[in-house]
Amino acid sequence: MKLDMVIPRHIAIVMDGNGRWAQKRKRPRLFGHHRGAEAVRTTVKTCGELHVGTLTLFAFSSENWKRPKDEVDGLMSLLMTALNREAKGLVKHRVRLKFIGDTQGFSEKLQDRIKQVEALTADGDGLLLQIAANYGGRWDIVEAARKLIERSGSATLSEAAISKELSTKDVPDPDLFIRTGGERRISNFLLWQLAYSELYFTDLLWPDFNEQALMDAISDFSGRQRRFGMTGEQIKEGLNA
Repeated sequence: MKLDMVIPRHIAIVMDGNGRWAQKRKRPRLFGHHRGAEAVRTTVKTCGELHVGTLTLFAFSSENWKRPKDEVDGLMSLLMTALNREAKGLVKHRVRLKFIGDTQGFSEKLQDRIKQVEALTADGDGLLLQIAANYGGRWDIVEAARKLIERSGSATLSEAAISKELSTKDVPDPDLFIRTGGERRISNFLLWQLAYSELYFTDLLWPDFNEQALMDAISDFSGRQRRFGMTGEQIKEGLNA
């Protein structure tokens, strides 16, 4: 796929709107989550073709346990089904799967399957697909600080030290953050890592997010000037140099 645009190294997405998509069609909310899984497949495929380095998807937040039990149970079942169904395809397309978040909150059966598929895809040298499950940005920062204190015996903290302990420590911070569903907030997702990400919000509900919608987000990203605290003139001088 040849494109005259800047491709982000790392894209992070809050996949919002599955339940509302289903309700608009007078179907159960879980039906929307199943259709949302198809949008995940399309997005992973497109990111692989574009040579995006990392795609991080917010699948289940630490706050989502507050949802109705039948919906939570359905999401856990859907996650297990997706792992079983997609494992061979991930290996075929050289996608490496990694879960970030407190997966110990899941059933032992689901934890074991997560570990199995992570191991199965460990040699993938294409797209890194990070699934944020039972994840919260504040939890991530607290865990990083706790690990530092346990290791050193004191709270000797710095930005660099904390960054090295975060769940995303092995990848660059997201260049582009996308949220579907019309909401304009981050919702405790990658709070530390999104400090200088470009934010893109769309009213599309997640099951309707297709290849063209992703290209629209990347096109918008390509037209922005990322200054990281510097002036526009400094950025231009650096590019000219």
